Amino acid sequence: MRVVFLSPVPYRVLRIFLGVLFLASGLAKSMDLVFFSKTIQAFAIIPGSLCLPAAVMIVLAEIVFGGGLVLDIRFCLGGILVLVLGFMVVVGHAIHMGYDIDCGCFGPGDPEASAFRGLYTALYRDMALLVVAGYLFLWRHKTGHRPVPLWFNKKN
Repeated sequence: MRVVFLSPVPYRVLRIFLGVLFLASGLAKSMDLVFFSKTIQAFAIIPGSLCLPAAVMIVLAEIVFGGGLVLDIRFCLGGILVLVLGFMVVVGHAIHMGYDIDCGCFGPGDPEASAFRGLYTALYRDMALLVVAGYLFLWRHKTGHRPVPLWFNKKN
């Protein structure tokens, strides 16, 4: 079991899977930022005037961190972790408030948008993504792996 856990193959597969998932999610949302900003507004957490800037920032973060994770760039896994935890808080709040709305996870074409109880599905998916990110962090710690620096300098 330890050999499989410390093998670079599961690390690479899960890292690329998680990176591509966030990259695809960000690109799908970027196709209709107004729709995504209306989804953010439906959660009633931030003022309506900030929803479009928030949508742009979330989409850019997903694309940058997702692409960076595929390339194994330092700090991108941490960025993904922050996004997942943020998504879990927002979705958990919506569930607590009794909302039955689209999570907006994969843009306007998301089949979850029409499914009842889609927020629970999104929360469970986010929990699974949290486990994957946790494994990647643990693998890095146990193996001493250091991702590629964001910028190259003589210290790294």
